[in-house]
Amino acid sequence: MKTIIQVILMVLLFCACKVGKSYKGVDVPIPTTYNATLEEEQQAGTDNINTLDLEKVGDANLEWWSLFDDPLLDTLIRTSLRYNRNVGIAAERIMQNRYALRIQNAEMLPKIGAQVSADRGNFLFNQIGQTNELFIAGTGLNWEIDFWGRLRNLSDAARYSLLASEHGLKSMQLSLISDVATTYFHWLQALEELEIAERNFALRDSMHQIIVARFEKGIIQQTDVEQSNILKNIAAGSVPKFRRKSVQLENSLNFLVGRNPTKLPKSHSLPELRTEMDLNQSSPVDLLKNRPDILEAEFQLMAQNAQLGAAIANRLPGISLNATLGIITDDFRQWDLSNPLWNIGGQLMGPLFFWGQLKRRVDIEQSKEYQQLFAYENRVLNALREMEDIKVGISTLNQELLAARERKKSALSAQFLSGERYSQGVTSYLEVLESQRQAFDAELALVQLQQSLLSAYVQFYKASGGGPIE
Repeated sequence: MKTIIQVILMVLLFCACKVGKSYKGVDVPIPTTYNATLEEEQQAGTDNINTLDLEKVGDANLEWWSLFDDPLLDTLIRTSLRYNRNVGIAAERIMQNRYALRIQNAEMLPKIGAQVSADRGNFLFNQIGQTNELFIAGTGLNWEIDFWGRLRNLSDAARYSLLASEHGLKSMQLSLISDVATTYFHWLQALEELEIAERNFALRDSMHQIIVARFEKGIIQQTDVEQSNILKNIAAGSVPKFRRKSVQLENSLNFLVGRNPTKLPKSHSLPELRTEMDLNQSSPVDLLKNRPDILEAEFQLMAQNAQLGAAIANRLPGISLNATLGIITDDFRQWDLSNPLWNIGGQLMGPLFFWGQLKRRVDIEQSKEYQQLFAYENRVLNALREMEDIKVGISTLNQELLAARERKKSALSAQFLSGERYSQGVTSYLEVLESQRQAFDAELALVQLQQSLLSAYVQFYKASGGGPIE
C-alpha cells in the first residue's frame, strides 16, 4: 500500500511539470493619446500588453443605432444578427471548437476498453503438438501520464482557439451591423438621388416645353431648343441610373439580412436622420479592451504558443500506465471467476533517431507563433490607424456639410433667379443651363456628404469595438 501511494505521489509530481513558454503578453507600442507627435510617440516607448488583464470597458452589444431613431434600421440590424448566414457559420465554428476542446480534455483521462478474444492453435509452451483453445474476456486501461505537459498544452491550445472563435463571432457581428447600417444609408442616399433626378428631369422637361413654345413664336433661336433638349435627355438618363442603384442596394440589404430580395418600406429620408453626435473620448489602450478582432488575434497567438509547448514536449520521453482485468478459459461454455486474468504495468518510450523531424516540427510551430505575433501587432496598428482616420474624417465631414448646405441654398436661389431673368429676356439660356447644373450637383453633393457622415459614425462604432457614441 505504501508503494502504491508513493507511485501516485510521484505521478502527481511529474504531472506538474510543463515545458514550453507561458504567455506573458506582447510588447507593442501604444501611444497615450491619438494624433500624437513623433516625439510623443518615441517617449511612449513599448508596453507589455496582455489584454486578458485589462478591465473591459464599453459593450460591443450596445444598441447605438437606436440613436438614429429609425425603426426600419433597427429591424434590419436585429434580423441580420439572427438570420445572416455568415454569422451562422461563425456560431457553428464556435461549436466545432467547443467539441474539439472536449475531445482534447478527454485525452488526459484514462482510456478504458473492453476485449473479447478467441484463439485456437498449439501456442501453449508445455503442450506443443496439441491443439488448444483459449478464450479471454475483460477490460483494459491505458493512461498516458502527462509528465511534460504535452496534453495540457494541447488542451490550452484548444481552449484558446475556442475563445478566439467566440471573439471572432463578436467581430463578425460588429462588421455585420456596420455593413447593414452603411448599406442602409447608401440606400437612403440612392432614394434621395432618385428623387432629385426625377425633380430635375421634371424641371428641365417643363423648361424645354416653354422654350419650344417660345421658339415656335420666333422669340428665340433653335440653338436654345437644342441645348434645352440635350439637358432634358441628360436628366432623363440620370433617373434610371439612380433607380438601378437604389434597387441594387435594396437587394444588398436583403442579402445581409438573410432573405430573398424584398421591397423595403421607407421609414425616414436621409436628411431626417440625426447627423450630430458626441463622440466619447477614449484612449488608444481602450481599443485593446474593446475590439474583438484584437482579442481574437491575441487568443490565436496564445493558442499557437501552447502548440509550441506541445511540440517541445513531444521530443521528450512519454510514460504510460496500463492494466488488464478479465477472465480466461479454455472452454467457451465455462466462464467463472476462478480463472481471473489481470496485469498492471508501465511503459517508457522516447524518441532516439528521428533525423531531426521532431526538432523541425518545433521550428515550424515557433515560426507559426512569430506569424501570429506579427498578425496581432498588425491588428493593433491597424486599429490605431482606423481611429485616427475616422476621427479626422468626422471632423472634416461636418465642416464640409456646413459648406454644402450653404452651397445648395445659393445654387437653388441662383437657379430660380436665372429662370426669372431668362423669362424676362434679360439673360441668355446658357446662364439658365449653368445654374440648373450647379443646383443639381449641389443637391447631390449634399446628399453624398450626409451619407458619408452617417457612415463615418458607423465606422467609428466598428473601429472602437462597439461604441461609445452618445
